[in-house]
Amino acid sequence: MKNIPGMNVVVVGAGIVGASVAYHLSCQGAQVTIVEAGHVASGVTSTSFAWINTAYNDADPAAALRAAAVSDYRRLEAQLPDLHIQWTGSLTYGLPEVTPAPGISTVSRAQIVTLEPNLKHPPAQANHAPEEGALNAVAATWALIKGAQARGARLLEQTQVEGFTGSADKASGVKTTHGVIDADLVVLAAGTGTTLLTDVLRYPLPLEASPAIYIRYHSPPHLVRGIISNAAMEVRHADDGSLLAAEDYLDDTADNQPGAIALRTAEAIRAELHGALSLDIEKACVGFRPIPSDGAPLVGYLPGISGVYVCVMHPGVTLAATVGRLVSTEIASGKPSPDLEPCRLARFKR
Repeated sequence: MKNIPGMNVVVVGAGIVGASVAYHLSCQGAQVTIVEAGHVASGVTSTSFAWINTAYNDADPAAALRAAAVSDYRRLEAQLPDLHIQWTGSLTYGLPEVTPAPGISTVSRAQIVTLEPNLKHPPAQANHAPEEGALNAVAATWALIKGAQARGARLLEQTQVEGFTGSADKASGVKTTHGVIDADLVVLAAGTGTTLLTDVLRYPLPLEASPAIYIRYHSPPHLVRGIISNAAMEVRHADDGSLLAAEDYLDDTADNQPGAIALRTAEAIRAELHGALSLDIEKACVGFRPIPSDGAPLVGYLPGISGVYVCVMHPGVTLAATVGRLVSTEIASGKPSPDLEPCRLARFKR
């Protein structure tokens, strides 16, 4: 395999994870082609609540990646003028306990009221993460891709990858609806669609498509100052002032369709927040998150098949900046990243 610079890399998938990998590889000097079956950020990235959430529990295999998320996003924000992050902080309470990450503190009711004055029922205490933030995931993906393009990367939208060139144990490029693209390395970062591509290589991935509900409301301004996550609601304001909410997917019955859940969620928000009388649903839909069967990201070379690297995970927005950096450094240096060891595909038996 060629060494960076000069390595030709095809990144399959133009969501925020694929865009981050493409940007960081371009910074290393790779010649990158981004191939996207639809449009940039048209998959689950467009339905992400997009909270840069650094909290974790003791068993979280991605704890080290989460811990680096804020610093990596601040680095990207300094490098990319089109990347804007709302560093509002978050309040979490009434949920299963997690191990407080560095920078997360317990705050009292009086402090909570100062942070979020519209809460009708402020708890006795909450976890406060002042360094956490959120972003417009579609705009952030475009910022990363433009950064990659400024370094010579190509973007091919509406280009479906149908297969691979090479031999059974070595890929040398991809076959697409618009022809063959040769590559020294193919990075598969296509979210839930990654399994379709590894199936072509006869390598089944233990990856599930986990549904979640994404809701956007037209709302009064400044209902919340940061991100609030409790048993009743998970909400924040988007950069355009609309109110975003995330809810669990229940089933496909009529009572649990996205629109119906959005109506119930609006009632829950009104019960939680002063001033939330007017909440008009702008969008309510299901997004399918790629979640490996054991919860840990799937990052690394495909065992037994040279020239293919997999990069798929949940939560994609939180981990994208850090994983993009680590993956590009690993590929460029040829040295495995210790922080990515819990993410290797070889932990599953074929």
